[in-house]
Amino acid sequence: MESVQATKQRFGIIGNDPKLNRSIEKAIQVAPTDISVLVTGESGVGKESIPKIIHSLSHRKHGKYIAVNCGAIPEGTIDSELFGHEKGAFTGATATRSGYFEVADGGTIFLDEVGELPLPTQVRLLRVLENGEFLKVGSSKTQKTDVRIVAATNVAMADAIKKGKFREDLYYRLSTVDINLPPLRERSEDIHLLFRKFATDFAQKYKMPTIRLDEAAIGLLLQFRWGGNIRQLRNITEQISVLEHERSINYNTLKGYLPDVGSNLPAVIGTKKDKSDFSSEREILYKVLFDMQRDVSDLKKLTLELLRNDDAGKVQEEHSGLINKIYSEDAADAPEGKQAETQEMLLSPEVEVLQTDVAPAVVTTEDKYHFAEEIQEEETLSLQEKELELIKKSLEKNNGKRKAAADELGISERTLYRKIKQYNL
Repeated sequence: MESVQATKQRFGIIGNDPKLNRSIEKAIQVAPTDISVLVTGESGVGKESIPKIIHSLSHRKHGKYIAVNCGAIPEGTIDSELFGHEKGAFTGATATRSGYFEVADGGTIFLDEVGELPLPTQVRLLRVLENGEFLKVGSSKTQKTDVRIVAATNVAMADAIKKGKFREDLYYRLSTVDINLPPLRERSEDIHLLFRKFATDFAQKYKMPTIRLDEAAIGLLLQFRWGGNIRQLRNITEQISVLEHERSINYNTLKGYLPDVGSNLPAVIGTKKDKSDFSSEREILYKVLFDMQRDVSDLKKLTLELLRNDDAGKVQEEHSGLINKIYSEDAADAPEGKQAETQEMLLSPEVEVLQTDVAPAVVTTEDKYHFAEEIQEEETLSLQEKELELIKKSLEKNNGKRKAAADELGISERTLYRKIKQYNL
């Protein structure tokens, strides 16, 4: 069996952290088997190295190795990409196509971002894992495949299962062995080592002297939280290597390349953060919109009750809490002694809800329910318009780049693609 150190040298893995070494050791141990493996960890920790290690040390090493980014393939074509399709199966299917599971027969498939798979595709994948069978899109003929599956995700799978976004049975089939890679902030001894390795690589690539950090800069490097992990560290090292003329980097120079350095440094928090404490402007905007929508819905609910019930006193008694909420600010501003009078007047039986100065109006039961339907339709359209407006603004802000817009909106790129088709943008 190949040693951990030899494997790290072979695949260019830098670091001596015990958790990292244990993850590589597990990959080496599981490689000779056909057990399914799930690699977990934050984005940017290097999860793609583990399936390569497993494939190269397995009896399938001479077969094909295919890496598939499940989050980057639109929902409408993911089944065709993975399992293939027959000619005429859908619009644009001008010829029969083999999917990844057919092409990789006898080899290994790495399903990156497996947590982004749509539920129908999860069912198909479960069948492959259970008996090696699959159907091409548009075909009724069952095909067999002998493929080793290694999956990876940065999604909290327990939460995804609880929300119904991921099948629990598929999770247990994929995670026969779970290999977790630690985030960079938990590998403090490896951070400067990785920086030096990247600095050397970029010096050779761009044919310039290697950059070095002074003691204060090293301290800052180790304190930074590194939310993007190894990928972020590599990116910043490359920026400094290319842009700085001075090869000795001090604290202030490095600080200029670290985004929001103050908020990324470790901090001791004495009290638990309140759920309503939002971390971004987008979340605050969503909260305001939802609060406004809830208030409007409450007001519409009260109006409908008044329309459907001739007994205003009964309505006032049943919805006293809602009435106080709606008119609390107006009543608070009224002179003393007028507050009760204001509320009583608003719900007085003598006030005709739909009366005009021209002629009294007779409101039938049919009219009341028609009015209720109009209110519901208006509310639905209002939500759609807000969603459409947010999507348009985000796409314009990010120059049409769907991935950046999806990140800003807090949704997956596939969901954004579906919304774009839905609204015909």
